[in-house]
Amino acid sequence: MINQLSWKVGGQQGEGIESTGEIFSIALNRLGYYLYGYRHFSSRIKGGHTNNKIRVSTKAINSISDDLDILVAFDQETIDVNFHELRHGGVVIADSKFNPTVPDSSKVILHAVPFTEIASDLGTSLMKNMVAVGASSALLGFSYEAYREVVEEIFSRKGSSIVERNMEAIKRGAEFLDATSGQPDSFHMAKADGKKRMFMIGNHAIALGALAGGARFMPAYPITPASEIMEYLTKKLPTFGGAVIQTEDEIAACTMAIGANYAGVRTLTASAGPGLSLMMEAIGLAGITETPLVIINTQRGGPSTGLPTKQEQSDLMAMIFGTHGEIPKVVIAPSTVEEAFYDSAEAFNIAEEYQCPVILLTDLALSLGKQTVEPLDHSRLKIRRGKLDINAELPDTNGEYFKRYEVTKDGISPRVIPGMKNGIHHVTGVEHNEQGKPSEDPKNRTYQMNKRLSKLKTLHEKFNMPIYSNASHEECDLLIIGFNSTRGTIEEIIPRLEADGLKVNHAQIRLVHPFPVDELRPLINNAKKVVVVENNATAQLSNIIKMNMCNCNLENILKYDGNPFLPSDIYNQCKELL
Repeated sequence: MINQLSWKVGGQQGEGIESTGEIFSIALNRLGYYLYGYRHFSSRIKGGHTNNKIRVSTKAINSISDDLDILVAFDQETIDVNFHELRHGGVVIADSKFNPTVPDSSKVILHAVPFTEIASDLGTSLMKNMVAVGASSALLGFSYEAYREVVEEIFSRKGSSIVERNMEAIKRGAEFLDATSGQPDSFHMAKADGKKRMFMIGNHAIALGALAGGARFMPAYPITPASEIMEYLTKKLPTFGGAVIQTEDEIAACTMAIGANYAGVRTLTASAGPGLSLMMEAIGLAGITETPLVIINTQRGGPSTGLPTKQEQSDLMAMIFGTHGEIPKVVIAPSTVEEAFYDSAEAFNIAEEYQCPVILLTDLALSLGKQTVEPLDHSRLKIRRGKLDINAELPDTNGEYFKRYEVTKDGISPRVIPGMKNGIHHVTGVEHNEQGKPSEDPKNRTYQMNKRLSKLKTLHEKFNMPIYSNASHEECDLLIIGFNSTRGTIEEIIPRLEADGLKVNHAQIRLVHPFPVDELRPLINNAKKVVVVENNATAQLSNIIKMNMCNCNLENILKYDGNPFLPSDIYNQCKELL
């Protein structure tokens, strides 16, 4: 019996690779196993190699693995592209239709299974993915009946006969491998704890967090890898009296979100790097008009169209400094699916309390990577609307405009929404006085700029855990710093480094802007060497740390080939730096 393994299915995009991974992983999740999945896919609708790598364990895991135990191949290209990941003694389960071969038969065991033939005998070759699931289940020691609940959920609307035919395909795949494998116990998984946990991608956690946080409107334009947020809320928001509108472009989406927030409706929009570039002028409008605004940016490979379906973390500088002029802005970077849920809900509180744009920054690996999630605690969520009380009785202004942009000690002005008696005021993108009327007076300009830029001074006191830290050593040999999806991979290699005799601390930056200097400084000061891990070519997080904390001697571990970090990437480079 084994406690962990890594499984991958690959083939041409559009031939059921994603559904194969989904059915396989959902069934295992319901048995109580922990899973972490990462999908490699091409930036086209059909064709091109795609694969889904899923790690299965009896204990919590938060990253993909270095190597591969089982490769399920629907074509020869899958074997050729992914063979290098297979460990010695690994297994390839391939469709016999294409006469599969492996580069080194002494390294792995090849099982040629007639996926297509078995499926065709049952009525359609489309069910070859179910045959592959069955063969995989036999290798892992699972009964094919473990998949029945998932198959019924997916195919019941097509009728019971379709359900049974798919179950028969799984059964025959399992029976074929059982009869031909010769090593029936080598990959059998130890029994899981049977507990029920969620299994979700980061984008769905973000969408669920927005819904729980009171969002009721989303204008957006589809873009990889953010579209799942829009798709999820398209189904869910109407149930709660909300709506999703697909706009003509990202400019319209952002300005529409500003208008809805101005009217008092908690609203979000979501996009990726190219869309955020188009939104920058509108983000500045939200900043000067002090209108709450929540934007989700799921980072992907750039620049321009770049690598739209690949991992990268290169939007950091743009999110902090992209707008012209100077406005208060908050940039939050969750590092797990759970954090994505809670931070998404909290983003609306921060946007309304501080009346400014809030960007929730994720990356493709976090947004689309699917993993086991412990039950979410909705009792932790509170809705705070800051200085907005729609039921308040405003004092009579004697014919004057309401002081919507009043200069206050905390930098945050009173807020009203259209229709409130005595709340009329002017709103403009040019500089304005306390009543919103355009003004170029130098003193007024200074007052208004100072007011806006001072409003975030209390944010660090309110934001829960601006840095996630695993700092078990008062003084350490190595401090590893990361953000977004690198957390799980960093956590995985720390025990390996400590087994080598090193004292290692870890810090994951969650509040990127305003930067948590006071929280990070003692961790850096107490480390002999500091390494920053990030998926970009110019060490953006490292440079932001240096900008905020002078005299930092930092080493960088960078990866920008479109793939997420593997544990060995970070482990080997840390060893070299030491």
